[in-house]
Amino acid sequence: MPKTRKMLSDWDTPYIQSIVKIIETQSKVTLVTWALDYSEQILVPLFSKYYPDDLRPQNAINAAREWLAGEIKLPQAKTAILQCHGAAREAEENPAAQAAARAIGQSASTIHSAGHCMGLALYGALAVAYDTLGTSAPWGRLEQCAADECRRMWDALNALAVENEPNPAKITWKC
Repeated sequence: MPKTRKMLSDWDTPYIQSIVKIIETQSKVTLVTWALDYSEQILVPLFSKYYPDDLRPQNAINAAREWLAGEIKLPQAKTAILQCHGAAREAEENPAAQAAARAIGQSASTIHSAGHCMGLALYGALAVAYDTLGTSAPWGRLEQCAADECRRMWDALNALAVENEPNPAKITWKC
């Protein structure tokens, strides 16, 4: 199998920067909701297509939602999130499923740190591109497919965005 990229890494692309700009204006609750909703609608089915019996990604989302509702504490949610990251490591032979599980794990990790929601775009868009085009597609085609997915992610976040959010998350990008 040819070497594949694990994530998108060019933060200067317009499709990544457009997501960053709206993320910086939103609350942590909005970001968590967006990342979990998008992951559950798009990436859990993608992962499940390859690993139908592996519930760890869905369990991570469920745990993050339970944390958001105040039903469990962060350490309990963290256990499920770390198990989702384990699913990603175990899916190494399938780059689409691996990237999907990483994106889901990062999305669920947004409950801990708002900046983790960016993993949805960086891993998730590439997961969709690999699933759509295959890992042997030329990078330019994969990146265009990922850019299209990032636009759909932006649309989903924009639909949830609170105009003039009074309490935007404080995010320090370390990239």
